[in-house]
Amino acid sequence: MTEHSAQSQGATELLAFRLGDQEYCVDIMSVREIRGWTRATPLPFAPGHVKGVINLRGTILPVIDLAVRLGMDAVAGDERNVIIVVAVNGHTVGLLVDAVSDILSIAHDDFQPPPDLGDSRAAMCISALTLVDDRLIRVLDLGAVLPRQSADAA
Repeated sequence: MTEHSAQSQGATELLAFRLGDQEYCVDIMSVREIRGWTRATPLPFAPGHVKGVINLRGTILPVIDLAVRLGMDAVAGDERNVIIVVAVNGHTVGLLVDAVSDILSIAHDDFQPPPDLGDSRAAMCISALTLVDDRLIRVLDLGAVLPRQSADAA
């Protein structure tokens, strides 16, 4: 299905990726590119989820370990991992993930709201859930996961 026909049928294109044994996705419109693993240069006093910075064609790009940001074990950071470059809150940020798994076209009717878990930070960063081939996939709200001050910290 082409992007145009998917959108005309009320669907959203998502980039699915893995963090450990969990699968997440982000709106493909926020994705600028997918890069192979590049070791980030650490910065002093950076928050724990900020791996450091890399040079992306002359631009200094902060790299966020998305697993740490979501309260999980850190991504190992080796040649099997990838950096998803996304635009968030007017900033470009690299998200270190275990692997990109798929590009999905999901009909708007197939999105389910996350359960109400009260004031849970976990619930606030998930904008929706969807079932794909018996896999429950979490749709991340990048604006909640990486608020403006997190991108500015790097």
